[in-house]
Amino acid sequence: MRKQAILALALATTMGHYASASSDGAWNALFAKVNGTCIGQSGFDTPEASAPVVFDDATGKIAVLLRGSVGRGKAKTMSSVICLYDKKTGRASIAEYRWLGR
Repeated sequence: MRKQAILALALATTMGHYASASSDGAWNALFAKVNGTCIGQSGFDTPEASAPVVFDDATGKIAVLLRGSVGRGKAKTMSSVICLYDKKTGRASIAEYRWLGR
């Protein structure tokens, strides 16, 4: 009987750990919020976005690379930006980047 109680306690402790982990739905909702915030701040007409890059919890940031065009007609220019989203505040910062040699 004692072995069964210890096994049940160990199983309950282990299952409690898994229950507190984020679900796929929670991650998808967060990534949708990140993409919406970053795309909105980019100002691009029809942007392409990378998969999110999730930094560790100590950093609390998610990065998304975006590329797209800004402007109209012949004044339209292509640009690439990186968006750094803060999970704690829900705010994003955007900076333009260029690959080396380009």
